[in-house]
Amino acid sequence: MTISTDIYAVVAQELNIRPTQVQNVSELLDDGNTIPFIARYRKEVTGELDEVKLRDIAEKLRYYRTLEERKAEVLRLIDEQEKLTPDLAKAVATASKLQEVEDLYRPYRPKRRTRASIAEEKGLRPLAELIFKQETAQGDLDELFAPYVEPDKGLETTTDVKAGALDIIAQWISDDAKVRALVRKMSEKEGSLVARCRLPLDETGQPPMSKYEQYYDFSEAITRIPSHRVLAINRGEREEILKVSVDVPVDRLIATMEQQVIRAPYGLFQSLLQEACQDAYQRLLAPSIERELRNRLTEDAEEQAIKVFATNLRQLLLQPPISGRRVMGIDPAYRTGCKVAVLDEQGDLLHVTTIYPHAPQERWQEAKDELSRVIDEYHVDLISVGNGTASRETEILVAEVIETSSRELQYLVINEAGASVYSASDLAREEFPELDVSLRGAVSIGRRVQDPLAELVKIDPGSIGVGQYQHDVNQRRLGESLQAVVESCVNHVGVELNTASPALLQYVAGVSNTVAKRIVDYRQEQGPFSSRRQLLEIRGLGPKTFTQCAGFLRIRGAANILDNTPVHPESYDLAMDILDMADVPIAGLSLLSQTHMTKMRASLLNLEAAEVARQLNAGFPTVKDIIAALQQPGRDPREELPKPLFRKDVLTIEDLRSEMLLMGTVTNVVDFGAFVDIGVNRDGLVHISQMSHGYVSHPLEVVAVGDIVQVRVLDVDEERGRVSLSLIT
Repeated sequence: MTISTDIYAVVAQELNIRPTQVQNVSELLDDGNTIPFIARYRKEVTGELDEVKLRDIAEKLRYYRTLEERKAEVLRLIDEQEKLTPDLAKAVATASKLQEVEDLYRPYRPKRRTRASIAEEKGLRPLAELIFKQETAQGDLDELFAPYVEPDKGLETTTDVKAGALDIIAQWISDDAKVRALVRKMSEKEGSLVARCRLPLDETGQPPMSKYEQYYDFSEAITRIPSHRVLAINRGEREEILKVSVDVPVDRLIATMEQQVIRAPYGLFQSLLQEACQDAYQRLLAPSIERELRNRLTEDAEEQAIKVFATNLRQLLLQPPISGRRVMGIDPAYRTGCKVAVLDEQGDLLHVTTIYPHAPQERWQEAKDELSRVIDEYHVDLISVGNGTASRETEILVAEVIETSSRELQYLVINEAGASVYSASDLAREEFPELDVSLRGAVSIGRRVQDPLAELVKIDPGSIGVGQYQHDVNQRRLGESLQAVVESCVNHVGVELNTASPALLQYVAGVSNTVAKRIVDYRQEQGPFSSRRQLLEIRGLGPKTFTQCAGFLRIRGAANILDNTPVHPESYDLAMDILDMADVPIAGLSLLSQTHMTKMRASLLNLEAAEVARQLNAGFPTVKDIIAALQQPGRDPREELPKPLFRKDVLTIEDLRSEMLLMGTVTNVVDFGAFVDIGVNRDGLVHISQMSHGYVSHPLEVVAVGDIVQVRVLDVDEERGRVSLSLIT
């Protein structure tokens, strides 16, 4: 569906960009271009909009396309009823929100039998219209009602007639778009979300303890309540521990409705219309508006939770790889034993074994001897311990092994969330058909250190525990958001074409799961890729897909050094012209020595991108990106990030003291603070109030998942296993 230029202007205003940018992005998306490709290789067209802004545009365009489609549908449905007036058509056409359109359509929407429709069947609509128009100033109400008394229709008295007429009027008031909008706005502005304990009291007259105790007698303004509290209250309601409602100023709401409905104060029908307004609110409007407000609160809270999860996931995926080290991955357990996998520098499996240091076997010394033997035999440099069951005890075991080892060893504890999901997946069975499920988990734990992105893309993003209330939010929306994050990260880093798994390749812009498998099949049959152009030999990967994906795929040691850079093949000629301007020899470019590479970088640094763009009649953003890419062929952007915090010894919660300063790793960020691993088995919490001397609106302004931070111990609750920390040191 095409979009009017008015919509481009609306989206531009909402996002504070130019309408032409919105239109250009819309056309690029409609032409089948992916967001990573547009962000990286169409900067001149978009005005250098980043992925975040591009996704915002795409979402807004989807919304307004849906809005336009719904407007057309509503106009058609009302017109079929022969009730479409010019004023109504104009109101629908100019509505800027779906809610406005639905409010306008509400009086014409087919309804189940209601008290109002039953009253109309009894012939009371003319009387209701007479009262609602308020054109009769004087008279006797009983005389007006008397002609409608018909016992055979159930209207035995004037009281029955009055009740039926008011039912019709109450429905009209409830369906009035302006009235609904006023009630909705006032309820949202002045209402509060209220929660009460619904559990029976114990023998002492107190409600039983639960994790929802803080919400047993709770009220907070709708405009101020933070998203994590909304989601917690929703969960308590689902578990039937809390009773939740919306508290609003009912009397003032009804008075506002009366101002809209009663046009003749002190007239004949004033008391009747007041009664109709009260009924319309309490019976029809209040339940409907409360549902709307609760739904909106939930949707906003879910969007916030999804946003936090997505931000945390991005930080986790972009953790720097620990390259050039042999890694031992340990998947801890009690009864079934700790599974151990040794990986070489490229992540290939060298050895697996199982040790039983914990209960019930308790073969501690034997486990230490076995780990020491394997470490020496395979020259292990780094040990990665999963943080699941028996992690703490295994960490102590590893620390003891390191203490007596002749090798320079270190270890780290990593989040193993999703490892079991991967272990039982078809992908894991394809990779390691001969291995037990639990041993595959040890491999995953080891590989997460060597290349977090390559390993974590094999797992459903929702199974990676770096969010808040992720199981309580809209799973479809969460899935879409997290998939977009993974796609963004993969394309930001780039993918080595000759080593990437299908799981990684399928996230490259334009590459489907089927094409990803065909790329790997081609590699296995024909040998390693030596040129990006070979991709066009793969069935199903045509010129359009090649355009989308080629710039994100790298070939280390390619015949053309540009194939190992983010420079897109469509810009190779431009890149060669830039190298020529820098006086870099183009012949034998892939054979450059380190000395020549240093000279090339120095020459490129002397170029002014704006002047080069002018001389070559090229886009400035593209020229700037090419110069940056040529300076560091094969560069992994994650290498600039700080490495994880390695450990040699182990702390216990008993070792902690107030005011102690420690280094730790941020493992999760939520709306109310951040959790930090300080090496004591349980992550400590840095509340948002302990993040800075100044005001912090959200913890993500201060920290991100994976950050190495210095923290100060505030309080230690050994009984409950809770540690309170501060970033204010």
